[in-house]
Parts: sequence; C-alpha cells; structure tokens
Amino acid sequence: MDGPYLNLHTQDMVWAGRSAVEIATAVRRGEVAATTVVEEHLHVIAERDPRIRAFRLVREQAVDEARLLRKRRDLAELPLAGVPVAVKDNLQVAGEAPRAGSAATSDAPASEDHPAVARLRAAGAVIVGLTNLPELALVAFGDSAYGVVRNPWDLSRTAGGSSSGSAAAVAAGMVPLALGNDGMGSLRIPAACCGVLAIKPGPGLVPPPSDDWDRLAENGPFATTAADLALALSVLAGDPSLAEAWRGGRRVEPPKPMLRSVWADEDQVWEPQPPPDGPEPFDLRVAYAAQPLPVGLPMDREFRAAVRAAAETLRVAGHTIVEHDHRLPFWLGPATVATWLGRAASSAGDLDRPRLERRTRALVRAGRVLGALGLDGVRGRQRWSGYGADQWLGRADVLVMPALAAVPPVAERWGERGFLRNALTNVRYAPATGAWNMCGWPAMTVPLATHSTGMPIGVQLVAPPGGEPQLLGLAAQLQAVHPPTRAPGFSF
Repeated sequence: MDGPYLNLHTQDMVWAGRSAVEIATAVRRGEVAATTVVEEHLHVIAERDPRIRAFRLVREQAVDEARLLRKRRDLAELPLAGVPVAVKDNLQVAGEAPRAGSAATSDAPASEDHPAVARLRAAGAVIVGLTNLPELALVAFGDSAYGVVRNPWDLSRTAGGSSSGSAAAVAAGMVPLALGNDGMGSLRIPAACCGVLAIKPGPGLVPPPSDDWDRLAENGPFATTAADLALALSVLAGDPSLAEAWRGGRRVEPPKPMLRSVWADEDQVWEPQPPPDGPEPFDLRVAYAAQPLPVGLPMDREFRAAVRAAAETLRVAGHTIVEHDHRLPFWLGPATVATWLGRAASSAGDLDRPRLERRTRALVRAGRVLGALGLDGVRGRQRWSGYGADQWLGRADVLVMPALAAVPPVAERWGERGFLRNALTNVRYAPATGAWNMCGWPAMTVPLATHSTGMPIGVQLVAPPGGEPQLLGLAAQLQAVHPPTRAPGFSF
C-alpha cells in the first residue's frame, strides 16, 4: 500500500482504536473528517496485518469513498458515518472479487454489493478491505491459499473460523467493526478465539449469505462493545430500534426529535444518542450450563468456571438464575456433523476439484458418501428445530454456555491435511455452536475472562427466536463487570 496514511505515526493517531459509536458521532458533528478516520485505520492495517494476515485485500480506494461522504446531504443522519468496516471475503463488494478463501473461485469482480454490505454503506460505513477465511468457509481454522490468519492474543494459534480475518481484524484494533457469517459457529468461534463480541441473528433479521447453507447460515457483525454490536446489527437488520437494545434488553423506539433514517425503510426515523454510563436493569430467567456437551466430549474446566462466573454476574444484575444440568442429546452431534459435511459437498458445486485444497476435497467426499447413504442429518435437524431445542431449554429465556471446549489450536496449513485431522480437531475444540444453527436460534459470544494460557475465554448466550435484544442487553451487563481488553501488543 502507499498513500499519505503511511506518513502517520501511531502516537499521532486519535481515532484508531475508538469505538464505532464514537467515530460516527464525531463525523456526524463535523469534529473529524471521515478521510482522517479511514487513513488512520489504513495505517494501522499496514502496520499490524503483516503479523496477523487478517486481510486478503485492502481497499486503497476507501479514502476516496470516505471523501465522498462529505457530499452526502444526509451526513448528519448516518448511524455509521465514516466508520471503517472489514467484510468477510465470501460476501460481494462491488468491484472486488469474492474469493471465499479458494483459488478455485472466479476472479471476476462483483457487479454490486451484497444487500448486507449495501446497508452498511448506506449507513455511512467505509469498506476498507476483504478478510481471509478458510476455503469455502467450511472449517473453524483460518488458513487458505491466501495465507494463515493468526490470533492477535497468540500468533502461534489460529484465530478460529470461518470468519477468521474479520474477528482478528477487530481484535487487533485494525477496524472497530467487521462483517462475517455463521453456518455452524463461524462468527461465535472466532469471536471466542480472539476475545471480541459477535452475534448470529435468527433467520429473517439480516440478509443472509448468497450461499446460506439451506438456511443454516446468517450474516452478523463483530465488535468490541455491546453498544457497537447493537448499532451494527441494527443497520444490517434495517431496524433502528435494535441500536438501543443493549441498554435494557429490548427494542427501544427512537426518541424525539427524530431524523429520517437511512436504514432499510425510508419512512423510519432515528435520532443518534450518546450511550449512557451503563446498561439498564431488566429481569430474565437465565439458565446456565457449564458442561452441556454430550458424554464423550470434554470441556475445559476454566471455560466451565467462566460460565458460572457469568451466571453469578447476571444474578447480581437482577436476573433469575437456574442451573441447567442436562447435556445436549447425543443424537444431535452426528446429525450436526452430517449436516455440515452435506453443506460442504453442496458448497463445492461445480468448482474445479483439482484446484480445491486437500481438506476441502476430503470434506466433499465425506458429505457425498453420507448423502448417498441417506445420512444427511435432515431428520435430526427437523427434530431439533421442531421441538427438541424448546424441550431441552425448558422455561428459561436465555441460556449461558461455553463458546469453545478448548483453547484454539495452532495456526498452520490445516488445508493441506486430510479429513480425519481436520474433523477431529474441529470437533474437539469447537463443538458447542452448531446446535443453534440447526434450530435457527440467535446466539452470540461475549469475552469474559483470560485463560491460564493467556488466551481469552468467551461465553455463549443463546435465546429462542426473537431474542436478539435480550442477548445484547445481557452482553452489556456482562461487559459492565468484565470490561473488554485488547490483545497484548495491540493496544493504542
């Protein structure tokens, strides 16, 4: 990269490391130009990304796009005015080729933005780059033909997957917000690995990926604060009321006086408000399950302790806390794995198989064999989504459980290895997320503590359909007691 932002010095920067809420508020008020904000973040990317490899492509034209914001008559109304955002490289960004972590995909540039990307731009966000992911977003690692994404907390470990680069970019302070997607945990797993927030919304709230894995996959944001996450989700959903949901766990109607909204519906209105000191009290029935995995799948004891600590934090905040001592049904595991492999076979489609990685070819073969045998996970998915998940959760409003089962494995070229090594490592460290894609429930990851290895520990919050506001509100209450921290060496 070249340009004036390379002449900046870290000590001279003011806006890199700030929250999206702070940046957008300042740009709307004319306190800083969007070009200054974007140039600072491009400098940080140039300085930090060689160690992380979060980005496949950095968009130098982002500065020109930021400059164009000054000409927008609705600048004072833009909820994400001038906010730099990174986008996972399996989503269309006009003028760029979405490579999906694969050398077998087309290098033809997208003719238009994906609807989720278009909503970010309409809200004033500036797309600064496309982030790396494993080939076709199939695994919970961060390696592909375009490099190995490393974890900012420990460069020897993976950033998780499949939204690897998006999570790592936020964790390393290169952007305040990033967009990813989640088919079996691909937002929540890397968020937990990298110590940031991410939310997988329920179906129908946010425009899904073009390949939505038969309605398993959803697009969603990464952020470092609950307020930023709620703001990003509100823009992606075209629902201004979600921007304030973190305050009290509910959708909040915009106060008066009000401005015309740039969200999905032009007749909506919105008034930017600075965040208060902390979230408001509200009361939910919260169940916690420190070890919800089926027999045979171990859970790190420090992760179990973090779930109990989260439950106690929420009890002190005024919620009714109940222990959930039932494990997830054993049959759900094989159904989830079969569903995952089936989607791998489908995602490969008509791509040139010799150009696919060894890992991808193996996953595709396994999925096709299971499909030929009628072991596609469909019956298990229908059983879990139809009534199993409701019965298992019981009368609780929200579930707290671990996001991972073990600390992230090493960062290396897992794509050059075969099916067994990849599948076993995936299942051992990240088996706790796929159940909630199988039933379509909203779920999110919140960083809570630090492991004895020095890695972050994230807890997972899960709610029945429509529970996104409650998840955001609980996340804010957890963060009020357990403030977010930057990865060592990546602070400002």
